[in-house]
Amino acid sequence: MSVADFCSRIGVSDKTLAKLERGDGGVRLETFAMALLALGMLDRLAEIADPSSDATGIGLDRDKLPERIRQRGRHIRTIPTKSKDAPKGTVVVDDDEGTAF
Repeated sequence: MSVADFCSRIGVSDKTLAKLERGDGGVRLETFAMALLALGMLDRLAEIADPSSDATGIGLDRDKLPERIRQRGRHIRTIPTKSKDAPKGTVVVDDDEGTAF
């Protein structure tokens, strides 16, 4: 697909598309969503907007918690895996019991 065709599909100019490709913060979310739709990847928008996948935000929230709760949330436990899709060995899971989001 040419750049001109892609721009017409999502309803933007080539300058706006260049900003989108650079990750410019001035591009509207609607434009980003239309680009994902045109590429057949609209389901990825849900992954981006999922707060549970925002490691930075979770870390910042955890730093705001009182020390006694932060210490309890740092316990790490391992769970043996038996699924054929899981990596071999064990999976480390961060135990966030006692933390609030």
